[in-house]
Amino acid sequence: MSEVVSSIRHILATEAAAVGRLAETCCEQGAALEEACALIRTRCGDGRPGRLVVTGVGKAGLIGRKLAATFASTGTPALFLHPAEARHGDLGMVQESDVVLALSNSGSSEELVALLPSLSLIGVNVVAIVGNPASPLGRHAAVTLSIGAVLEACPLGLAPSTSTTAMLALGDALALTVQGQRRFTAEQYARFHPGGALGRKLMTTREAMRAGERVPALPPATSVLD
Repeated sequence: MSEVVSSIRHILATEAAAVGRLAETCCEQGAALEEACALIRTRCGDGRPGRLVVTGVGKAGLIGRKLAATFASTGTPALFLHPAEARHGDLGMVQESDVVLALSNSGSSEELVALLPSLSLIGVNVVAIVGNPASPLGRHAAVTLSIGAVLEACPLGLAPSTSTTAMLALGDALALTVQGQRRFTAEQYARFHPGGALGRKLMTTREAMRAGERVPALPPATSVLD
């Protein structure tokens, strides 16, 4: 096995092991997982005014953007809020009826911690995904979910890799669990995916074809330019 292949295999195994360990903590974190899903499901979507506001900075923020998109496409109205921009006016997007999903491996990201007092003033519930539940973010949140102390797959043990994979996996699990609880149908999913391969896969013949008065009829001699 070459050095390159060995490295890639090791990194994949390291990240997969972290997700496996996270799955094993589900019973231990059961009450928090139930509460997080209940908050999101009962406050956001299905005609309710609340939205899921996902926030995070750095690589965790990039994971947050993806999770906001996943929630939005599966029946939970969601948006991403950058914590730094939030403190310069974008906090006006957040309402008391919303739920904030905050991501930070350390739970001590300066931009996120600085945002917490403002979120308290608004009265919004915070669900945190952190590596350290005893961190400022972990202690502040109404519901704290832990990915545990993970070993980053980076050769230096520094670049967010294993931690962001675990955050993504847990966030996906929340989104798809809530989707299932909503009884979100393929028809509803298709409504949010009108374009691309997914849209074509979900489109029915009835939606694609024209019939009756919708079919234009012109005399055979009519010019194509007309």
